[in-house]
Amino acid sequence: MGMKELVFIHGRSQQDNVPDALKEAWIAAWRRGLAKSGLSMPIPPERIRFPFYGDTLRDLTAGMDAEAAAKIIVRGAQEDSAAADFLLDLLDEFIVACRIGEDEIRRNVMAADGAPVVERGAQNWPWVHAVLRSMDQHVPGSGALIGLFTRDVNLYLCKTNVRTVIHQGVGAAFLAQPDKVVVAHSLGTVIAYQMLRQVTAQAGWRVAELITLGSPLGIRAIRERLGGVRHPACVGKWFNALDPHDVVALYPLDQRNFRVTPPIENKTDVHNHTGNQHGIEGYLDDPVIARRIHDALKD
Repeated sequence: MGMKELVFIHGRSQQDNVPDALKEAWIAAWRRGLAKSGLSMPIPPERIRFPFYGDTLRDLTAGMDAEAAAKIIVRGAQEDSAAADFLLDLLDEFIVACRIGEDEIRRNVMAADGAPVVERGAQNWPWVHAVLRSMDQHVPGSGALIGLFTRDVNLYLCKTNVRTVIHQGVGAAFLAQPDKVVVAHSLGTVIAYQMLRQVTAQAGWRVAELITLGSPLGIRAIRERLGGVRHPACVGKWFNALDPHDVVALYPLDQRNFRVTPPIENKTDVHNHTGNQHGIEGYLDDPVIARRIHDALKD
């Protein structure tokens, strides 16, 4: 059997990056993780595919900081009933997961708008803004991250034309024959899962191992919009890793949150050193994850 290929599938917020520089950054982080176990890359960089779809999701908010962009996006969602429903479902899960109390949201409404108590709901901007502020107080930067993330996931899941363009771009990485190891991060895990699940046996795709990092697939609001879950037929093993404080990866992909057969193996104790504990570098330079990718390529 020939040498396997590695496919990296990136997450959101990569629009300002040049694809080659982004690929280099992923490889550099993986090398650091390997070095912690005295290992080196088992394949040359030219056997690593890095399909780039960031431009498809280019923010309508070029040049803005994340917080300003998130405000515009979340406000825009209020005029689209499907986007508003999705945002509300997500925020409800984050309120529970981050243990945000009603009194905390109320205080943040007062602080931001000086308004009286407001009704819960995606149409109610002061309430939404107060929830995102409350999240920020628990995990700095998470409010903006969730605002932007919500928009990209909703675009991908609800807009057929966006999904088609992304699938064409990512699918090109699978055209060559060798077996693949797929490493996906954040929104990229939703894209990888959807694509691999839809692939038929005739396509000839063979993925020895799927490795998902910082994945939101366990979030009920996302899972319900996937139309049921199952282990992709073309995938062998599935390994999932998360930092318990990564606000995008709210839940492990275990039998409670993502019931597939065979069950997904989960590592739930990553210490992701990036600012929001969601960044790809903090996953790829984890020695256990780095070795897992290495061993999947060697098997």
